[in-house]
Amino acid sequence: MKVGLFIPCYVDQFYPNAAIATLRLLQKLGVEVVYPSKQTCCGQPMANSGFEHLTKRCNELFIENFEEFDYIVAPSGSCVLHIRDHLHDDKNPEAAKRISHKIYELTAFLTGVLKVKSLAAKFPYRVGIHQSCHGQRGLHISSMTELVSPEFSKPNSLLNMVQDIELIHLDRKDECCGFGGTFCVTEEAVSVKMGKDRVEDHLKHGAEYITGVDMSCMMHMEGILKRLGSKVKVIHIAEILNAE
Repeated sequence: MKVGLFIPCYVDQFYPNAAIATLRLLQKLGVEVVYPSKQTCCGQPMANSGFEHLTKRCNELFIENFEEFDYIVAPSGSCVLHIRDHLHDDKNPEAAKRISHKIYELTAFLTGVLKVKSLAAKFPYRVGIHQSCHGQRGLHISSMTELVSPEFSKPNSLLNMVQDIELIHLDRKDECCGFGGTFCVTEEAVSVKMGKDRVEDHLKHGAEYITGVDMSCMMHMEGILKRLGSKVKVIHIAEILNAE
C-alpha cells in the first residue's frame, strides 16, 4: 500500500518530533510512506471560526496532494475528522468523497488497517492517556463512559504493547481538556479551568507523561503544566510507540 502522510500545520511548526515519529513508526511496520511537500493547513481553524466558505483553496490543494494515495494517515484526530466531515470541492465532489473515506488518524490506521499485534517499543514511565474529544466522539477510537456499551480504546490497545510502560487510571478518563480549537480563544477562562481540572487528574495519579492522539490538546495542557511549574511532560502517542 502507498500512504500519504498528512502533517497538520501546528504539528509541523511546534511538535515536529511527533511527525518524525509517525513517519518512522509507519516505515518500521513496512508501509511505503510519502510526504507531499506542498501540503498546507487543512482549513479547520477557519471552519471552526465560522469561515468555512474561505477554505475553498485549502480543499482543492488537499485533494491535489492526496488523491493518488491508497490511504492518508495523520497524527491528529481533529484534522482527520475535519477532512472526513467537511472536505468538499464543487468541481470534483467524487474526489473529495474518496479522500474522506481513506483518511485515518494514526492509531485507527494501526489497529484497523495494519492490524498491529506487537510493537518493538520500550517506554519505562508512568503515563496518563488523554482521550481527545474529536478522536473519541467523532472518529470513535475509544468508547465513551456515558454510554452503556463495551469498553474499548485503540490508543490504549497499542500502548499496552509497549514494554515497561505503566498506564495510570484516571477518575474521569474521557473528560474534555478545554482546548476545543478556537474555543480556547473565545472562551479563555472556561477553557483554562477545564484544562486545570484535566491536568489535576493526571497529577493526582502520579503521571510522568501525558499522551494522546492530538497535540493540540497536549499543547493546551502543556501550557498549564508549565505555569504550574510541573515536571510532567506531554508527548504524542507516536513518540511512545516508536520509542526504543
